[in-house]
Amino acid sequence: MQKQIRVWDPLVRLFHWSLVLSFTVAYLSGDENSDIHIYAGYIIAGLITFRLIWGFIGSQHARFSDFLYSPQTIIDYLKSMLSRQPKHYLGHNPAGGAMILALMLGLVVTTYSGLEIYAIEEGAGPLAQQTTGVGFIRSAYADDDEHDKYAEHDGNEEEEEFWEDIHEASANFVLFLVLLHIAGVFIAGKLHNENLVKAMITGNKESE
Repeated sequence: MQKQIRVWDPLVRLFHWSLVLSFTVAYLSGDENSDIHIYAGYIIAGLITFRLIWGFIGSQHARFSDFLYSPQTIIDYLKSMLSRQPKHYLGHNPAGGAMILALMLGLVVTTYSGLEIYAIEEGAGPLAQQTTGVGFIRSAYADDDEHDKYAEHDGNEEEEEFWEDIHEASANFVLFLVLLHIAGVFIAGKLHNENLVKAMITGNKESE
């Protein structure tokens, strides 16, 4: 007989759906350079910071120690999925744990590169002081001729373009991971005959 077991605490569920909404808003508003995109990015940064902390002090299944496995365990689990006989995990399975780690790393790169762009373009944000300091050092060693002014301008443009390329690539990579995650949730749900989306809403999963 199956019984309902509380697996996901309220903060994990709030984090999950807040991140879904924030990333969707940030991605769709990415080409507009709007305040909405910036605010969504700040929210994502805050959510990731919270999750990193909660991964050490949170409830049992929220902790990294509960769902981060060795590469061999992850490979074995994926093989068992192909044979349609994967081991059932009450919390995140090995593949799901690896996906969470990859998503968080991807989002860290995306948000950091976004902050770099914001600092260069607007002179604002937590990295603005760093960018201003670099600019001050450049100007202190530059001669007062047009060539040096153009050189500094070109240097800023190259730096901005560098971070923009990283920001776009990492955001698209995260989107790719999200699509893989959705597919994995669907497949694992079918193999284990459980509704994983509902579990992330209610916090409960069924266990024999």
